[in-house]
Amino acid sequence: QVQLVESGGTSVQAGGSLRLACAASGFTDSRSSMGWFRQAPDKEREGIAAIDMYGYTRYADSVKGRFTISRDNGKNTLYLQMNSLKPEDTATYYCAAADGHLAWWSLLVPRNYKYWGQGTQVTVSS
Repeated sequence: QVQLVESGGTSVQAGGSLRLACAASGFTDSRSSMGWFRQAPDKEREGIAAIDMYGYTRYADSVKGRFTISRDNGKNTLYLQMNSLKPEDTATYYCAAADGHLAWWSLLVPRNYKYWGQGTQVTVSS
């Protein structure tokens, strides 16, 4: 049974940094693309960062240059380093894993991901 468990969400002031982690269990397919998504109240879930098995990364324009996604296959853990946080980054953040490799153009599309974590809340105050 695949489980993805996010951690690291908390409240932070604007300009601060956070690192989210996503521990995967029951899941050892290093070919699978993985990503970070977020959902703010009354908004659709959006893809913000993803990484494929080759280490190719893709970012939403809203986080490009501020967020960095990485994965440690040996530890089955996905990370999201978030710097220069803004109030508009406030959301519930989810990690997700696809059932295999995703093409680069589909990395940020939520419906392409099969497994999801329960989410972790990030609140950025001004």
